[in-house]
Amino acid sequence: MYDIKWIRENAEIFDRGRARRGLEPISTQLLAFDDSRRAAIGALQRAQERRNSASKEIGAAMKAGDAARAEALKAEVATIKENWPALEEAERYAIAELDNALASIPNTPLDEVPDGADENDNIEVARWGEPREFDFTPKEHFEIGERLGLMDFETAAKISGARFVVNKGGLARLERALAQFMLDLHTNEHGYMEVSPPLIVRDEAMFGTAQLPKFREDQFKTVREAQSGEQLASKLDLLAEVPTPYEERKTEIAGEFVNSRDVFKQSYDPETESYHTELTGLGKRLVDHFLAQRTQGWLIPTAEVPLTNLVRESILDEAQLPMRMTAGTYCFRAEAGAAGKDTRGMIRQHQFYKVELVSITTPEQSLEEHERMTGCAEKVLQLLELPYRKVVLCTGDMGFSSRKTYDLEVWLPGQGRYREISSCSVCGDFQARRMNARYRPAESKGKNKGIGFVHTLNGSGVAVGRAMVAVLENYQQADGSVDVPRVLRPYMGGLTRIPS
Repeated sequence: MYDIKWIRENAEIFDRGRARRGLEPISTQLLAFDDSRRAAIGALQRAQERRNSASKEIGAAMKAGDAARAEALKAEVATIKENWPALEEAERYAIAELDNALASIPNTPLDEVPDGADENDNIEVARWGEPREFDFTPKEHFEIGERLGLMDFETAAKISGARFVVNKGGLARLERALAQFMLDLHTNEHGYMEVSPPLIVRDEAMFGTAQLPKFREDQFKTVREAQSGEQLASKLDLLAEVPTPYEERKTEIAGEFVNSRDVFKQSYDPETESYHTELTGLGKRLVDHFLAQRTQGWLIPTAEVPLTNLVRESILDEAQLPMRMTAGTYCFRAEAGAAGKDTRGMIRQHQFYKVELVSITTPEQSLEEHERMTGCAEKVLQLLELPYRKVVLCTGDMGFSSRKTYDLEVWLPGQGRYREISSCSVCGDFQARRMNARYRPAESKGKNKGIGFVHTLNGSGVAVGRAMVAVLENYQQADGSVDVPRVLRPYMGGLTRIPS
């Protein structure tokens, strides 16, 4: 998220960065929003100041026996009080207008990031390993898994719907072995602290890492309903004591839990020849109470969300940085923008397991940390002896929060091409501003002197499901079995082949 002051001072640079992402310039519009915000704040402050001074002047006028002036001042104060709600609303609207606009703007790419429109303009910077030569036609992972009877998409669809899988036996153990191998590597050799975070997070956490508001449709939302309408209706005395503004609520929610003429009324509009439903005061209180009592959250799309938010609304000492964390978690994505892509197999699932890497650094450390983090992810593939290539994403293909991203693409012989298995991004202070995550430099002496925003980085270290896909395809044998990579055999109880 951007600092509007920075945009005001660097409008040309800001719009140039947007142009590199293929977006139109909007600095003029944003600065107009900021002008409106400043004007609304100023109007409210001036009204406050005048109300205070007029109140003092009333006392002075009355003391001086000037009743006419005192009455005029009282009338002025009354007018200010009458206009006060409108001034407050104008201030709220102006602030929200600017904040909403800033929240929807992607990060500015680093100068070194190549320009381009899409994945076809990404640039390969390194390649490791040679693809294996097969003396038979290699199969895709889902063909291998289904032939083994250990990968079941049909039953998963009956249980949960499309884009889910049930792995059994040796494949379930292989998935667990991959995750534990990665976590052991990152904690024991790469210096990451393992974390076991919540899988359900609040709006604020999703906003902090920029999954909200732009990518709302790609997420899974959870709602725990609190009480039925009948139970709520029995608490009318309590509800009457808790008046809550209704303007920001959605009226249709009432229909979910209330079916009573006491809480809504219908009126007929002859112009549209239709009925309109309107909540009564009681209905509004019921809805407000219902919303206050229920719990909402989001299933994490990646452990980046809870890990990065561990430092939200905090001030770290520079000595604590860089802070490196890793977690192995299930992740959940609606894949709303991926209709028709990878409909078969495990490449694009609603639920998948991933080992995530997150670093919190000073601004001076972040670029070096980005290279280090990417190297940690590469080490996973090297030890698994999986051929891969490393590409730097162009401006048109990089993520919303990223300033620069490396993708690692593993070779899949069944598909005959490289596919993404890890994405490592440096975000600068983009996420930190959304989370208000800051640090205190070592040389600062005052309590708040020199405090600045941290830099955040995240990367897959790596996607476990896709790693299993790569192992199945690269280690498949002509008889349909799959060799277990040497580095995984201790995690598989010495098993060298699936099935054993």
